Amino acid sequence: MQPEQKLDTILKSDFGKFFIVKVEDLIRLIKLPVPPIRSTTHTFIYLTDGEAIMTIGSETYTIVKHECLVVPAGQVYSFSSLDENHGYLCNFHNDIIIGKFGKNELLKDFEFLRVWGNPRIRLDKQTSKFVRRLLKRILLAYSETGLTNLDIIQSYFIALLCEVNRVYTPISASMQTNAVTITNRFKELLVEHAKTKQRVTDYASELNITPNHLNKAVRTITGKSPTKWIDEAIVLEAKVLLYQSRLSISEIASEVGLFDPSYFSRLFKKYEGVTPITFRKMIETS
Repeated sequence: MQPEQKLDTILKSDFGKFFIVKVEDLIRLIKLPVPPIRSTTHTFIYLTDGEAIMTIGSETYTIVKHECLVVPAGQVYSFSSLDENHGYLCNFHNDIIIGKFGKNELLKDFEFLRVWGNPRIRLDKQTSKFVRRLLKRILLAYSETGLTNLDIIQSYFIALLCEVNRVYTPISASMQTNAVTITNRFKELLVEHAKTKQRVTDYASELNITPNHLNKAVRTITGKSPTKWIDEAIVLEAKVLLYQSRLSISEIASEVGLFDPSYFSRLFKKYEGVTPITFRKMIETS
């Protein structure tokens, strides 16, 4: 972010818990490109005009006017272009949902806050109108007093998420329930254990099913094998470390659970088209 004095005018104290800004105000303060980084809180973006392109996990999403994009806590994201757009961006901790007026069950109800949920949400015109009004009201309260009036912010924000949830469409809404459940749980486990569990048998054991059963379920729902999901997760972890640390390539390989630096470099190049060394140089020159 740059420069700090301008950032201080739009972010209040406790911004690690919650903040809301207009997209067009925040984007001017961001140094691009933003390499892969891990989100420790949830991010919600709603556009009133233009388009936004972001990579979440290993997939790239584009949203336009009247659409939302959600980056769940724990997920890796990146973006490289300065898109012409307007709208709102909220960054929030679970506490904003389960505080005075919320409850833990809400976190389960809002599937889009799970790492396996559908991050792209299309709103109908009426819902978009409601969402825009709620965001405008939340921004006003936040701009005036920060989180001092948290009761007001929380009430409106929960209402906002409920409106979004009403029109939310799961990725696999029409597919087999058992296969969906297995795949979703696999994705959650992968985010937690990508650095330490790197065999399909590891995840099958965690789920108390056979490797063949896991492979069939994940392929049916996602079109990709569990092995490819695991490889992509390892590469994502490596990209975060290449950007956020000064560890050597061999140290990063060990950190992501691959103790053969040569194999790590081959795997990385297979998915990124460049070696880890070249990727780091690209980050430094940008």
